[in-house]
Amino acid sequence: MMYGDSGFGHGSSRYGARGEPRFRRGRRGPGDLRGGRGPFRVCSYYPSSSSASTPPYVQPLEGDRASSPRWLEFDRAYFQSYSHVGIHEEMIKDRVRTDTYRAAIMRHQHFIAGKVVMDVGCGTGILSIFCAQAGARRVYAVEASEIAVQANEVVKENDLSDKVIVLHGRVEDVDIEEKVDVIISEWMGYMLLYESMLASVIFARDKWLKPGGLILPSHATLYMAPVTDSERYRNSIDFWRDVYGIDMSAMLPLAKQCEFEEPVVDTISGENVLTWPFAVKYVDCYTVTAQELESITTKYRFTSMMQAPLHGFAFWFDVEFSGPPMLQLNNHLHFPLANSSSEFYAHGSSHRKKRVKSDEVIVLSTAPEDAPTHWQQTMLYFYEPIEVKQDQIIEGSVTLSQSKENLRFLNIHLEYSSGGRSFVKESVMR
Repeated sequence: MMYGDSGFGHGSSRYGARGEPRFRRGRRGPGDLRGGRGPFRVCSYYPSSSSASTPPYVQPLEGDRASSPRWLEFDRAYFQSYSHVGIHEEMIKDRVRTDTYRAAIMRHQHFIAGKVVMDVGCGTGILSIFCAQAGARRVYAVEASEIAVQANEVVKENDLSDKVIVLHGRVEDVDIEEKVDVIISEWMGYMLLYESMLASVIFARDKWLKPGGLILPSHATLYMAPVTDSERYRNSIDFWRDVYGIDMSAMLPLAKQCEFEEPVVDTISGENVLTWPFAVKYVDCYTVTAQELESITTKYRFTSMMQAPLHGFAFWFDVEFSGPPMLQLNNHLHFPLANSSSEFYAHGSSHRKKRVKSDEVIVLSTAPEDAPTHWQQTMLYFYEPIEVKQDQIIEGSVTLSQSKENLRFLNIHLEYSSGGRSFVKESVMR
């Protein structure tokens, strides 16, 4: 096979004006709590290297890397990145995201009213406040970044201190004395799994969620599809062929490296997509384990619906807000499939049927054909496009795994073949 692309450059869409890592624009760090008195509790969530122990839901690939000083420093930077108000402003201004969460909370108000809720990674506390407005008896708003200080003030200003308890720290260190009826979290990163925050939700679920409890969102599906994007190549690559009448083609290799080494977060339209999407991973938040998210491999096969240059692959996701599983008398959990996206998109499916509109399920979609969100789509571009004809087969495999450098980063290994040629692209989402 030909190794077409590799390397670990710096994608500008994930770096701020000062060149600092931003992680996902609009992602919070996982939260936690310990000790303290009153509605605002502060705990130390960065143990010293001599006393640190590996959190049970952060499983390092080698030794005790998760508790090493270097990894802890990465985690500090991760949480610190969510202390900046701009990230939270962007999340809240994403009306698709925020309105969908509020609609889901109100749809499940009968599960929330009079109950105990945990918001994992609460940020400014907006989802916690939505839950309080829906009648929650108590909300544990857990946030590891310094924005927890402002979240606590927001709660006070809205006269909700008797219901919403802001807890400053990681959820893996939480020490509360009651189980919760509902867990809500906006854990999704670029490409769904970037940042590995779902592991913190799983930890909270296994430690505090009551049997039959509600998780919002309840399910998620990651998709991929081959795309064509000639305009981007013209603007960022072909531009160098004629610059004010000067041939700067010598810049092309560097331009391609800078543009396409790492995944690119960008918005495309449905017109860029060459085939029906493929479901890379279906996640049931009621049953998924952290271990199965450490590495995901699947094979895919597409049939191009048009003749066009293949420039790369796009990834996006849906999450749905379904009710909790129903407990059966034989103690086995039964998960209702009616009106669930799993009914339409099985793991490994090569087609995405048009979603049936249903009053029973609320869905947050980041698909190219749907309203844009701050997640946009994640693009893996090739250095050189491949010309494909209508009905030509595009096939291969993709592996997504936690980075050995930093568990919150995402390694991507993509193998693709078409027209008798085979390639491999390796990249890291940092």
